[in-house]
Amino acid sequence: MRKLFIVSLGCPKNLTDAEVMAGRLAGAGFELTGDPEDADLALINTCAFLGSAVKESETEIKRLLDMKKRGRTLKVAVTGCLVERKKELLLRRFPQLDFIAGINALDSIASAVENGTRSLIPGTAPLAGSGTKVRLTAGHTAYLKVADGCGNHCAYCLIPSIRGPFRSKPVEAAAEEARALASSGAKEISLIAQDTTSYGADLYGRPKLYELLRELVRVPGIEWLRLMYVHPEKLSSRILRLIRDENKICRYLDMPVQHISDKVLRMMNRRSTERSIRGTIAAIRKAVPDMALRTNLIAGFPGESDEDFEKLIAFVKETEFDNIGIFAYSREPGTSAAGLPGQLPERVKKERMEALIEAQSRVVDRRNASLKGAVVKVLMDSPRFGRTFREAPEIDGGVEISGGGSGRGKALRAGDFAEVRITGAAGYLRRGTPIG
Repeated sequence: MRKLFIVSLGCPKNLTDAEVMAGRLAGAGFELTGDPEDADLALINTCAFLGSAVKESETEIKRLLDMKKRGRTLKVAVTGCLVERKKELLLRRFPQLDFIAGINALDSIASAVENGTRSLIPGTAPLAGSGTKVRLTAGHTAYLKVADGCGNHCAYCLIPSIRGPFRSKPVEAAAEEARALASSGAKEISLIAQDTTSYGADLYGRPKLYELLRELVRVPGIEWLRLMYVHPEKLSSRILRLIRDENKICRYLDMPVQHISDKVLRMMNRRSTERSIRGTIAAIRKAVPDMALRTNLIAGFPGESDEDFEKLIAFVKETEFDNIGIFAYSREPGTSAAGLPGQLPERVKKERMEALIEAQSRVVDRRNASLKGAVVKVLMDSPRFGRTFREAPEIDGGVEISGGGSGRGKALRAGDFAEVRITGAAGYLRRGTPIG
């Protein structure tokens, strides 16, 4: 049997594309391998959201092409966002590539391998169901991409030009995929899209996230449903009440706000204002007091004054988010923000990013102090490490377990749920012991 080696770079949305391609190739007779030296086909599913991601993708391409140059009978393919951003450049720069494929050409991946196609034109049809996938996550946790593309057109973001307009999967297709994930062993499903709260608006004339969640909570085997990439201006009171009332939906929201200064938000072409963001957070905490909140913030956006930044620092200290992704602004060609006046020096952007990280570190220290002695439910990712509902896979830290036996005398395994008493913490890593 032919062997397939896959590298998937970037976000979970990219990973779900890689799982679909792996499924199509498995149907064509390929078997997954973790060793590129053993592979007949190496597929690099690339990210191109930032310049740093482009460099990482190109480094991986060079690494695998070097293997091919050494005489290996290895086909090397590039897929994903870098193809959409730099298709013609890729073909000229890396003529040794066997083929490249756009993000909407997933269904054609197997025929591209067989036919030696060097370029695939992406389609723009509504997002279809994923069909057979080969899971690339741990067996007990999975991602369900419910939509792709974006229509928000934030000034700093290339996603609409890379991934196209917002396109949802039909409710029935998303629910069927969730049932397949549960049948394959998934106990936790994280719903992902560029804007999860807009799910269904393109197909049904209004958002259908509430209806989709009502379907998913009925799927046998799923114990945790997690909402990622929620837009602060589109989060409804119905969704909050559903999170409050449904035990299967984690009391967790990943809600990128990016900034709190009205001036900077306008320049970012965000729909939010300081008042609306603070109002949304207050509504969340009123409806679900123990909601875990994650956000993203950008430091050093063009025109960000000292006053704007001090307001952002104060916002971080006051709001006490559970987790924050903090980024220095990256000037990306092709975005409207790249042409804005007031571009800040790299040194200033880095200093502001580090100041935000320090402010959030103090928030985490205060939260950790209040956790000691608490008993929490943990989903084990390995015999020694797990996560509470407050931590999403791969990005939010978790709980390190000492004393690997449960109250039933059995060793803990990946996929088990355990009651754990928190004994200490350092940053985003908590420590605890399982209890009966």
